[in-house]
Amino acid sequence: MHINGARAIIESFKKEGVELIFGYPGGAVLTLYDEIYKTKFPHILTRHEQGAVHAADGYARATGKVGVCIATSGPGATNLITGIATANIDSIPLVCITGQVATPFIGKDSFQEADVCGITSPITKHNYLVRHAKDLPRVLKEAFFIARTGRPGPVVIDVAKDAFAAKIDYVYPDKVKLRGYSGDYPCNEADIDKAVALLQKAQKPVIFAGGGIVSSSTYKSLRKLAASIDIPITSTLMGLGCADPDSSGFLGMAGMHGSYAANMAIMGCDLLLGIGVRFDDRVTGIVSQFAPHASIVHFDIDHAEINKNVNVNLSVVGDLQQSLPLFLQKLAPYTDSIKKNCQAWYKHVVKLKQEHPFSYKEDPEHILAQEAISKISTLAGHDTIVATDVGQHQMWAAQFFKIYTPRNFITSGGLGTMGYGLPAAMGAKLGAPAKTVLLFSGDGSIMMNCQEMATIADYNIDIKIIVIHNSVLGMVTQWQRMFYGKRYSHSLFKSKADIVKIAQAMGIKGYRLEKKDELETLLPKILHEQGPVLIDIIVPEVQDVLPMVPGGKRLDEMVMEGEA
Repeated sequence: MHINGARAIIESFKKEGVELIFGYPGGAVLTLYDEIYKTKFPHILTRHEQGAVHAADGYARATGKVGVCIATSGPGATNLITGIATANIDSIPLVCITGQVATPFIGKDSFQEADVCGITSPITKHNYLVRHAKDLPRVLKEAFFIARTGRPGPVVIDVAKDAFAAKIDYVYPDKVKLRGYSGDYPCNEADIDKAVALLQKAQKPVIFAGGGIVSSSTYKSLRKLAASIDIPITSTLMGLGCADPDSSGFLGMAGMHGSYAANMAIMGCDLLLGIGVRFDDRVTGIVSQFAPHASIVHFDIDHAEINKNVNVNLSVVGDLQQSLPLFLQKLAPYTDSIKKNCQAWYKHVVKLKQEHPFSYKEDPEHILAQEAISKISTLAGHDTIVATDVGQHQMWAAQFFKIYTPRNFITSGGLGTMGYGLPAAMGAKLGAPAKTVLLFSGDGSIMMNCQEMATIADYNIDIKIIVIHNSVLGMVTQWQRMFYGKRYSHSLFKSKADIVKIAQAMGIKGYRLEKKDELETLLPKILHEQGPVLIDIIVPEVQDVLPMVPGGKRLDEMVMEGEA
């Protein structure tokens, strides 16, 4: 097949099973967009490049497939940076195609030139600068392989403008040959044996489940492990959905805004099985006092994560698809004895969960964010996808919305990117059209990529946008209230933006809920409307996310409801 470089990219997308791409055209990628037009390849035109990369990210999280986005050179490419960094820290597979100025103009500060490879090197799993069209099939094959294998992550392919236009005899490689990277991560069986021996001796074990279980699709093995020996589970924000939220042994999310039972279990356990976790600072509290009485076993695919944040007693490095089933197999002869050893501990932590659930003080007059999210959780089906932005609403969603399966909670965990939620929800719905998709956002976050409401209206993408509207930067004001003497420096919105009118102006139906009884009378009807809808829920300005572990404190030094 004698085709140009741009068509070679489209044909490579087809070979890799790409169903949909997100992007925004510009001068350096017009040849590629011309081929998209000719081939009628499915493409979503977002209103901003950041919207495109977050949408590709949401698509990837919801489906487990590689998300794909396109941007032009210079500012188009740099507008992807926040989204690439968001995907990188959360280990999300993306392939981002960026245009570059033509080869003769590279390095000359040409119009709309930026060193995309230099800029993205710290925030990608790998990146490429392609100057020759003949390299494109190999590079595309490698990029998708790198993005989806091992610990997933984003790959950037920066393509010179003339490489899009140059003709090649297109042949797509059958195999990938990369020096030093095979994509295989076998585990060491001897390490599994050591983990089994530690669990046999334990009397107070806890499973700490992270996003690695989601990306490896091993949540069924995790649930089987927990059920076989009655071992309690707590999770990170990224690990929500791995455990059944209705099971008595699931203690909820751990960390800064984690549950009392989860944090106390970590502080009191004698064995902590960290599975697919990074031991991020938001979940450890003061690191030197994290799980102080426990032997820590760390299951992870990435050797770089071992002892990076928390020193562990045993590491099991390898793909969880291999290590977890093998761990279960080797545990099988000992499950009854382990369950007997841990029975008192299991009953203890379940009692903690019952005595200290996530809670809030009722307000007889105003809608509270927590009760709105709880109500929506009861109205939603078990297979509902929840996307969030970042802030108080994100933590309340993690606390009060029940997530029943992995890939149904889509949020920016590591980078904490405001403006992520709206385009991510859009991508998730396009990736999983049969599922209900809800977005929880705040009146701060929603404005950061509100232009994507126009995209949602254009393509009639059926998501329900719930804005928790308190007229302040909620998490910022909470910290200012608790730690900065109530000095609200530039965190209060002076003009009360009419978010309903903004939605309506962009072609989306909008509703506002202000009265408490409207959660019963209006909310159920609105949620069942066809097509995209925005629901602006007015809540009090002063409301704290609790429990909270203040910075520099241990996990058991939580500020609880009524203590703030």
